[in-house]
Amino acid sequence: MSLFVIGLVLFLGIHSVSIFAPAWRDAQVARRGEPAWKGIYSVIAIIAFVLLVYGYGMARQSPVVLYSPPTMLRHIALLLMVPVFPLLFAAYLPGRIKSAAKHPMLLATKIWATAHLLANGTLADVLLFGGFLAWAVADRISAKRRTVARVVPGAPPSKANDVIAVVGGVAVYVVFLLWGHRVLIGVSPLG
Repeated sequence: MSLFVIGLVLFLGIHSVSIFAPAWRDAQVARRGEPAWKGIYSVIAIIAFVLLVYGYGMARQSPVVLYSPPTMLRHIALLLMVPVFPLLFAAYLPGRIKSAAKHPMLLATKIWATAHLLANGTLADVLLFGGFLAWAVADRISAKRRTVARVVPGAPPSKANDVIAVVGGVAVYVVFLLWGHRVLIGVSPLG
């Protein structure tokens, strides 16, 4: 469990620099240069992600059950997950979905985390999904307060982007639902 917690804290911590220490981040970028900052950031994020994934896998071997969700909540979680991948696509495909959602990746993260909290009740699940939910809420609040919005690289704005986001996102969701979740996570969401 300790590797998992270290990985989670490092991963969410490095992704929270813009939220809690924007002046420090800007100073690091100015001092080191943007490529060096992004390199350091990426190395820390990758190490943290590996620790998080490995530690989560270890924590699942001897779970501490906090609550046992009823089957109905698992069905609701499956429905809540439907817009997650289209929102992730929309973050990089500017169109009406991105305009309406404002920050589609953060919205996708909040929905993903909420759905998984409904369907899973172990301590590791609550720490992982609760941590990501809290981070996404904090980042959204922080994004509202930023005077200069960061540009997210992506395709040029187009009406077709919404169609691509929805069709591509739903296709990825179906593949993940039927095959990917079981292969990557070791558990089928369909039971």
